[in-house]
Amino acid sequence: MFIAILTYRKPLKEVDRFLQAHRDYLAEHYAAGDFIASGPQNPRIGGVIMIKADNRADVDAIISQDPFNLNGIADYQIVEFNPTMFCDAVLSNFLL
Repeated sequence: MFIAILTYRKPLKEVDRFLQAHRDYLAEHYAAGDFIASGPQNPRIGGVIMIKADNRADVDAIISQDPFNLNGIADYQIVEFNPTMFCDAVLSNFLL
């Protein structure tokens, strides 16, 4: 399991220019089963994406497609972790 922490490099006006393309990218990866949750940070200085992937190379390939990445909008910090506790059985089945 991976968490991508995005930090905007550009002003929000520039971020908003690519927001729809970024949301389309997110939707594609939700449909493929790659993403579990995502959303903006509060305050809006970036975002967070929870990613289901087998390895870091797969995550890097996924992130390379993000319009925010392709257009220099955000920097990405990738954190790998091994989930050992879950809020309920539905979530644990989804993550495994």
